[in-house]
Amino acid sequence: MPPAQKPPRKSIFKRWWFWLIIGFVVVVGIMAAASDDGQAGTDAPAEQSQSSADKPEKSEDKPKKEAEESSAKDDDKADDPDVSREFKAALASAQTYADTLHMSKKGIYDQLVSEHGESFPKDAAQYAIDNVEADWKENALKTAENYQDTMNMSRDAIREQLVSEYGEQFTEEEADYAMEHLPE
Repeated sequence: MPPAQKPPRKSIFKRWWFWLIIGFVVVVGIMAAASDDGQAGTDAPAEQSQSSADKPEKSEDKPKKEAEESSAKDDDKADDPDVSREFKAALASAQTYADTLHMSKKGIYDQLVSEHGESFPKDAAQYAIDNVEADWKENALKTAENYQDTMNMSRDAIREQLVSEYGEQFTEEEADYAMEHLPE
């Protein structure tokens, strides 16, 4: 009788527990990535606005004109020697968000202080919000028009998105103005 031989060892890739561990690691990785995306959405709701801003404007000259106007507005404050470079940078970013992405005051502030956004100190962000020149009602209207044109949302859904803390964060008054002036 031949001596008892051990059966050949299975490759690690053929063992069920190996694939169970791999599956667990993949699921945890996906959950971590989704958690980061979700957190970025709450810290920086502007990302929704930015994705909608990637859609073409009705006029190609419009963003250039708005950028020129915002830089002219910022020149007065940019020349102020008592204002730190960081505060000026926060103001310039805020003006860009207001003029090109048509964001709300709260949305801009959150984007400026977010670790997933600009990461400015709160005092610099507050300075920017206090000094940015924007017509918040018009920003709400332009955002509503963008939702209507590009996402085919209902009027109720647009209004909800405008005032939602997870959406655009416009005030009730700004959203009311937008809905009153939004074409049917």
